[in-house]
Amino acid sequence: MTGQNRNDITPGAEVDIVLKADQRTGKLTSGIVKDILTKSPTHPHGIKVRLTDGQVGRVKGIKTK
Repeated sequence: MTGQNRNDITPGAEVDIVLKADQRTGKLTSGIVKDILTKSPTHPHGIKVRLTDGQVGRVKGIKTK
């Protein structure tokens, strides 16, 4: 899953995000979703989320168990 569909992401899911500061390099940050910030059902660059540690970024991958 690429993280472009809002329905694929739920609070508590483990995801990889790209922070605003890391957009040029594409460096991924892992964490647990606290809040989903994007209101639209899809977004071409990834759904924006807030992690439990407060970091905000766009989802690039959803980890499955």
